[in-house]
Amino acid sequence: MKLDKIPASEVELYKRRTPGSARIFEEVRNLVPFGVNSNYRYFEPHPIYMKRARGSRIWDVDGNEYIDFNMAFGALGIGHSHPKLVEAMKEKIENGTIYGFEPDEALELARIIRQRFKVDMMKFSSTGLEATFHALRIARAFTGRKKVLKFEGCYHGSHDYLLVSVKPTRFKAGHYLTPNSVPGSQGMIEEVVKNTVVAQFNNLDSVERVMKVHGNDVAAIILEPIAMNMGFVPPKKGFLEGLRRICDEYNCLLIFDEIKTGGKFYSGAAGYFGVKPDMMTLGKAIAGGFPLSVVAGRKEIMETIVPGVIAHAGTFNANPVAIRAGLVTLRDILTEEALNYASRLGDDLANGFKDIIRDNGIKATVQHIGVSGSLVFSEREVVDWRSFMQADIGKWWIFLIAMMNRGVIPNFGPDEQWTVSTQHTKEDVEITLEKFKEVAKIIKETEVKLPIVEAV
Repeated sequence: MKLDKIPASEVELYKRRTPGSARIFEEVRNLVPFGVNSNYRYFEPHPIYMKRARGSRIWDVDGNEYIDFNMAFGALGIGHSHPKLVEAMKEKIENGTIYGFEPDEALELARIIRQRFKVDMMKFSSTGLEATFHALRIARAFTGRKKVLKFEGCYHGSHDYLLVSVKPTRFKAGHYLTPNSVPGSQGMIEEVVKNTVVAQFNNLDSVERVMKVHGNDVAAIILEPIAMNMGFVPPKKGFLEGLRRICDEYNCLLIFDEIKTGGKFYSGAAGYFGVKPDMMTLGKAIAGGFPLSVVAGRKEIMETIVPGVIAHAGTFNANPVAIRAGLVTLRDILTEEALNYASRLGDDLANGFKDIIRDNGIKATVQHIGVSGSLVFSEREVVDWRSFMQADIGKWWIFLIAMMNRGVIPNFGPDEQWTVSTQHTKEDVEITLEKFKEVAKIIKETEVKLPIVEAV
């Protein structure tokens, strides 16, 4: 984000509202590079440091209250500090936070996940990174192949196998239909990057071309069924079905990364779109904000995870606190009825954004399904990474700063999406749209164009 592209009045207002965050940043950046422990939390003039949160609201260290639609990048589908989860966690912590053995409640949670997401077997871990990492290891062992196909612009955690072509520049990315494999960070091993081939999201022609060259060496095709690292990009009609067909043709596995979507649809995106993958990963919202992830799949695949043959280990795997959080969240809180309620609010929010955009003549599009969506400053629908790069990122940063100055966090990053939780209210949506009416006028008056940050 370049401050000279944002109205000075909004930058100064942000500084006046957040002196406490500025003080913390000045001290902590000498201990923590850029003052944050996830690079995506950094932005100028200084990151925001939070103090507490409850329901649909979050408060920073200066006492500013925000309606939060970022919801921990989608991890809080049930909202902040849900009373049912808080009560359950108090009781669980009193009985131990880690055992070093299997917790008894893992059985009930596994049964719920099997029924809800239509999988045969699963393994528990803590983070999305771990889940996608293990999914690839299992797929390679099962098929005896080295390569994996992912999609340009998609993020699956920061491990080397999949931190490829996440935010490539146009010139590094290469041909639209047969993109280059571009490392997403320095320090990655070239041989690892070469075994991750890249195709274009929402384009079966691209997948077919890449698979004609590499298909017999591809262990799996992995994707988010709805791409969520370039805004909110639903699959085109027939795209997921086409991937299922291609995987069957080449005898490789189809992996749905549902770390985000698994908490946004009752049976995940696989259930919503009616396409069954061979494996899926789950995380984020399934445990109400506690660190829990799942790699799951068909029995014949999962049964290959044999001690001494395929490694799957971790001290915090199936942590009893996280398991209890997942059990309470999926069984008692993130119910089908609750998700339907939040989805209706999501529709209201998206339609309100569309109306205000139209009324102000702003060049922007809103893409959404249910509880999540994104506002992109482009006249074109975003269908893949290349079309996302055509968006006006500068206007999005104006949108974020101006909305935060008015007490709303819409989502945190132009490539992210909003999440309407089960604790949001109709009033939250109405207030947010009223604030956006003010911000829309600022955006209309400001014409800026910023480039996408170049991937290293």
